[in-house]
Amino acid sequence: MHDGLPLSRSTKVGSIRIHAIEAGVLQLDGGAMFGVVPKPLWERRIPADSRNRIPLAMRCLLVEAPQALVLIDTGLGNKEDEKFRDIYGLMNSGTPTRLEDGILQAGFQPAEVDIVLNTHLHFDHAGGNTHVDHSGTVRVSFPQARYVVQRQELDFARSRNERIRASYLAHNFEPVVRAGLFDLVDGGAEVTQGVRVVPTPGHVPFHQSVLIESGGQTACFLADVCPTSAHLPLPWIMGYDLEPLVTLESKRGLWKSAREEDWLLVFEHDPRTPWGRLDPAADGAALRAE
Repeated sequence: MHDGLPLSRSTKVGSIRIHAIEAGVLQLDGGAMFGVVPKPLWERRIPADSRNRIPLAMRCLLVEAPQALVLIDTGLGNKEDEKFRDIYGLMNSGTPTRLEDGILQAGFQPAEVDIVLNTHLHFDHAGGNTHVDHSGTVRVSFPQARYVVQRQELDFARSRNERIRASYLAHNFEPVVRAGLFDLVDGGAEVTQGVRVVPTPGHVPFHQSVLIESGGQTACFLADVCPTSAHLPLPWIMGYDLEPLVTLESKRGLWKSAREEDWLLVFEHDPRTPWGRLDPAADGAALRAE
């Protein structure tokens, strides 16, 4: 247990077993996390600390697909210095991080992961792609796995634009490039049986969410199109999003399918709730937690 949460919680989507892996906690500015939403409204949902930061999970998803063990996102890793860890209130210590400990608690060895699927390459989603070892060398964390990301997201991450470069840290993805381990996709694609990616742009232009489908059931790993259950209302969008009106339309499309098909929605950053379903009987974006 860490921060009151088990490292791994499990459920099934049809015949596919999935595990929510608590890869640590970070703290980000509440105003930035909720954009134009006034603080008296968002603070009712997630209270801020004295530095106006709110606690956020770094929740990854381990998927026992029929033909591959898939890890969706990798948390923040262990490469950042103490100043960075203080700014972001980072708590993810483990062996080497909580991500690996959570995978073990779910019943697997990290070396058994076949596919690492990055929704995008921001440091809190792709930081665990690599790790620094005892000698100070940065190494690929899952060298037996293929890493999957949108082709244009990798290009975007490498562009070094001033607005985005603080979120894209080269040591999280360049070692994977050098190792030849990236499998780049373009738009919607099946990654392996039962797991496919769908473009959900807005947060960044080439953000993707992940659908797990089996036996007529669907789970959707939302990532940053809707980071917490507090962001379910369509206009509750992060100030971090590069194209907030595009995010709104991505959410609108997802919510339509989620209601019609009773999807299980998986939240990467919600501090307490790993997943839930939209309540079709309620107005707005009410959630039935599970």
